[in-house]
Amino acid sequence: MSASATALSLKHIVKRYGSYVAVDGIDLDVGQGEFLTLLGPSGCGKTTTLRMIGGMERPDAGTIEIKGRRVDRLPSHKRDTATVFQSGALFPHMTVAENVAYGLKMRGVPNGEIGPRVTRMLDVVRMGDFAGRYPADMSGGQRQRVALARAMVVEPGILLFDEPMSALDLKLKLELRAEIRRLHEEMGFTAVFVTHDQGEAMTLSDRVAVLNKGRIEQIAPPVEVFERPASEFVYTFVGESCVLELGGRPLGEGARLGPVPAGRQRLYLRPHHLHVVEAEGQDNSIRATVTAVEYMGGGYRIHAETPAGNLFFDTSRAPVIGPDHILAIGWSSADATYFPAS
Repeated sequence: MSASATALSLKHIVKRYGSYVAVDGIDLDVGQGEFLTLLGPSGCGKTTTLRMIGGMERPDAGTIEIKGRRVDRLPSHKRDTATVFQSGALFPHMTVAENVAYGLKMRGVPNGEIGPRVTRMLDVVRMGDFAGRYPADMSGGQRQRVALARAMVVEPGILLFDEPMSALDLKLKLELRAEIRRLHEEMGFTAVFVTHDQGEAMTLSDRVAVLNKGRIEQIAPPVEVFERPASEFVYTFVGESCVLELGGRPLGEGARLGPVPAGRQRLYLRPHHLHVVEAEGQDNSIRATVTAVEYMGGGYRIHAETPAGNLFFDTSRAPVIGPDHILAIGWSSADATYFPAS
């Protein structure tokens, strides 16, 4: 990524709260027009990192640059950023149009420009008919669209998203996710998006940075993070997984196992790679005892116990098996991932 194409650069960023290190030396470059997601569990440092970019927190060490300009010692209103918050954070006493216009007024945009820009942005987020309404008169999804319009109308260099969909129900979440994706494709803004929702990260992002304990474990396109995880943490956090503990223990009667890399005794498998073995010839298989069958809506999930650990997989057909049923579960060696025993 060339310097001219870099919209945001974080170098050796550290943030401490007393003896607790929330962000531990993060280095990160975001390209112009890129949609980058910070993904990780609670307490991993993703929100703190976002707040430092936006000026709501100050790093204890390191530098932050936006389009080549150092900003880590500037207050938030002097940075070229705008934030879409989890709650929307709309002013309840202002109409939709007044909320969207607020940032333009604070930035000294001439009055003659404000009205047309507000109208255009409300049309972009499909909220033009709501200009005169108040936040209390709208649904959660509508309020978040207005919050999105308010952030985008100032045309920031970096658009920050602080888990904007976490308070929405599933239907509204899917609608807003599609709307954000559409707007990014049409407008090409640069975005840093924080979430713990893997579906959001996978569908929205050009790249995903997976954080753990204040550090970036992996940063890559979504498909690479999922299919070629850089660490055991990334594998277990991104997507569903099963693990078999090998370590020389007996795997039971009739078990077959492909080559195991030296020094690696934890076998990880994605549930969608597992299936019931109907015939001989599978390069990997293990006998398992069914412990539960769950209806998942449109399919079933089979849980089973093996001498090396528990497995689960999904099937679209109603199973003719139940608890205590013995079956053989197989997988391809190409789908097996090994890590050293902890």
